[in-house]
Amino acid sequence: MEKKLISDENGQVSAKRIVVFREVERMRILSNPVAWRIMELLSRGSMYPAQVAKELNIYEQSSYYYIRKLVAIGAVEEAGKNFVRGGTARLYRAASPSFGIEMDWGETRFASALSSDKFYPCALKLFENFVSGKEFKGLMVVGAPDPHGPYKSSAKDGHYAVHLGFFLGHITRAAPSEFVVKLDVDAKAEKVLMGNNLISIGGPGTNIVTAEFNRYLPIRFDEKNFWSGLVDESGKRFSLDNHGLIAKIKNPYDGNSSVIVVAGVRSAGTKSAVIALTNYSEEVLKKYNGEDDWALVVQGFDMNSDGKIDHVDIVSGL
Repeated sequence: MEKKLISDENGQVSAKRIVVFREVERMRILSNPVAWRIMELLSRGSMYPAQVAKELNIYEQSSYYYIRKLVAIGAVEEAGKNFVRGGTARLYRAASPSFGIEMDWGETRFASALSSDKFYPCALKLFENFVSGKEFKGLMVVGAPDPHGPYKSSAKDGHYAVHLGFFLGHITRAAPSEFVVKLDVDAKAEKVLMGNNLISIGGPGTNIVTAEFNRYLPIRFDEKNFWSGLVDESGKRFSLDNHGLIAKIKNPYDGNSSVIVVAGVRSAGTKSAVIALTNYSEEVLKKYNGEDDWALVVQGFDMNSDGKIDHVDIVSGL
């Protein structure tokens, strides 16, 4: 069984592979002094059995014997071979940097190896299908700064994607394999709305991709009134400039990817939604349980009267 051995030294978290033996019999060979000296040699680099015998001053037959035993338990593996004088000479190396036995108790929970100071389980759940291993799998779509769309509007909130991007990189330690930020007009023109996880930032008045998905959202912008407010399922309206929406749905065009909308009635509302998702994610998302059809409305406030939003409350949610 393979696991990761986590260590923390001087604030740096590191991990390495450890082969855990469940059967004590498999450990017995490693307890032999000759076998262990062979393991130490093969941990430094690949060697032929004849080289091992010479280095340890043992019979070549003994070298072959112990190496076969170590291969059988998975401690040593073949690293290559050469044909020499009609025979095959095989190189061997250590199969893992560490070995051990494990009892079925004693686990200690750590905050996270992904984040050095705080764990974000709720945010990670919201974005879980946007990350595969260490790769971000999705596109961030922002409104174009030039007049565009049916209202010839210019987006002023595209830079909010930077703050959200820093947050996602921090909590997931994932990086994109290609450039992932697109203007809404390019996303439409390049037909990337299907088959991609999407994060659409900005309201439908300035981001035509948000407008494209609006009718599928559990809480929608009011298209009949020039997107001037949000309406939840009960019919309650949220029309203040600092009202923002965070929503997640299955991509209606393919059903296999997801769409997250982070948008506001005005740019102040979009900023409120971004701050809610980054600075207050664990409070805002604590009731999110992985649903494919989920949304809530937040409202931003300037608590210290410096003209900047520094606090967010939830005002409606599913």
